[in-house]
Amino acid sequence: MAGQIRVRDARPEELDYVAQLLDESYRQYAHLMPAQAWEAYRQDIRDVRARLPESQLIVALLHEHLAGAVTLYIKRSETLPWPDGWAAIRLLGVHPNFRGNGIATALVEECIQRSRKQGLRTVGLHTTVQMDVARRIYEKTGFVRAPEFDFHAEGTIVVMAYRLDI
Repeated sequence: MAGQIRVRDARPEELDYVAQLLDESYRQYAHLMPAQAWEAYRQDIRDVRARLPESQLIVALLHEHLAGAVTLYIKRSETLPWPDGWAAIRLLGVHPNFRGNGIATALVEECIQRSRKQGLRTVGLHTTVQMDVARRIYEKTGFVRAPEFDFHAEGTIVVMAYRLDI
């Protein structure tokens, strides 16, 4: 299947669809947060346009169907806690209908390649214990825990930091 995955930058006419794809990708976690907190997070997930000025929105296509997306920050963002010189992966999502086809791995590998091409030495990301499939992908790719960059969301959910030295 991996040979049928194509990764590229999102096109302007795809932004609404990517927002919907990410919304559907993260919906399974809604029950973990109070409703008001989930709705705020959901709005952030869907607001792909607001992130574009300081990031790259990368999509994966499977058989020419948009199947997944990720946001890559090559330059330091004031909204993310990573040190200068680190790239950051944020909001990696694969639509539920396309999971199990290597799409998330292809997106992570694309982020690593782009970071390496920019001369960066480290890529950081955050995830949670509930996102066990994502964590396994990150760990299999070589990411290791970086607990000094952990934080708590809604006071109870530990948002775990990972890093990959490239």
